[in-house]
Amino acid sequence: MRLSLSAPAAPFMNRRLLIAASVILLHVAVLWALQAGLMRRAVEIIVPGEILSEFISPPAPPAPQPQTPAPQPVKQEVKPVVKPTPTPPLPAPTPEPAPMQAPAAPAPAQPAIEASTVAAAPAAPQAPAPARIELPSSDAAYLNNPKPSYPALSRRLGEQGKVVVRVLIGVDGTAQQAEIRTSSGYERLDQAALATVRSWRYVPGKRNGTAEAMWFNVPINFVLE
Repeated sequence: MRLSLSAPAAPFMNRRLLIAASVILLHVAVLWALQAGLMRRAVEIIVPGEILSEFISPPAPPAPQPQTPAPQPVKQEVKPVVKPTPTPPLPAPTPEPAPMQAPAAPAPAQPAIEASTVAAAPAAPQAPAPARIELPSSDAAYLNNPKPSYPALSRRLGEQGKVVVRVLIGVDGTAQQAEIRTSSGYERLDQAALATVRSWRYVPGKRNGTAEAMWFNVPINFVLE
């Protein structure tokens, strides 16, 4: 029984050793390949750097620039002023004698004009004197014109104002026409003023002392006291 158990153990151990040896060889080969590649790369990197360092030379110093000379001031030449030589005056020309003219023939005698035949010029017409105008009046004391009556309703309502009535006064001193020129703003006051002006007597207007019909403005004030 013991002999049968120890016999198959030998091939199994050989197989394991073979596998272990293969793995070791594989690692050795990888390490050698890595070392060989790194050395080659280091050589490739270092060698070009040494070659380049031999060919690089320091830059040449810049060439000196020529200095530009400073501009010299330009001297202006002063030319002497030459005075012109005065020219002698020319002699005055000798006047030539005027040619002799024949005596003019006497003009024919004109007939004398008698003063009686000349008609006197008409005198310029004189401008007429401006006409002297006297405006009509309603303030004469002898006219006895009554004061305008204040409407009772307007007095209660507090209406007041000024009315200007335009009146045509005839030669006899009566009001022929009357109209409102400026209203007081209240119809009752305007109508009271019209009635008052139509009933008044007036001094007629005159032109150069002659009575004439004229338009006249009569102001009437309605004021509450």
